[in-house]
Amino acid sequence: MSWHEQAACRGEDPALFFPVGNAGPAKEQTARAKAVCAGCPVIAQCREWARRYEDTGVWGGEDEYERRAARRRNARNRRSAA
Repeated sequence: MSWHEQAACRGEDPALFFPVGNAGPAKEQTARAKAVCAGCPVIAQCREWARRYEDTGVWGGEDEYERRAARRRNARNRRSAA
């Protein structure tokens, strides 16, 4: 069984995880999506996958802004380790 099949978001409206913007109602929507992620048994797998392949939406408890920041940190860490 793949991690997708075990995800807490299965059965949720996919639109919940793709808020438009990052203020007002979108901020509240992001918080609701992250609440679903918080109880997910495969949050780590989802987050890792999204950091590699997804540019938009809430995945693995991270929004797109948090994911971009994580990618930048990882890139800096790889450069400093080289």
